[in-house]
Amino acid sequence: MKSLKLLTVAMSLFVAGTALAQTATPGVTERQENQKARIEQGAKSGQLTHREVRKLRAEQRRIRAEKRMAKADGVVTPAERAKLRHDQNRASRDIYREKHDAQTKTN
Repeated sequence: MKSLKLLTVAMSLFVAGTALAQTATPGVTERQENQKARIEQGAKSGQLTHREVRKLRAEQRRIRAEKRMAKADGVVTPAERAKLRHDQNRASRDIYREKHDAQTKTN
């Protein structure tokens, strides 16, 4: 009886661990934080206008919502990860382009 309880606990921990591993997206989260910092730096330095900042932040909100939807069923599939990566690549390019265009913030 004691070994059955031990086996049940071990299996529960294993299942919980694999469920967490399937929904973990540390790379996505790290990139989101990095992109947020890039947007903030651009806003502070004047490289980004208020309108550009709003647009870039909205893009980041869409990516966060997409990530929540991907995690909702408990498994982030390779296709969902690829879509998140693609959207983050696009957002990164958008940040770069907006920071390096001729527009600057006016006070």
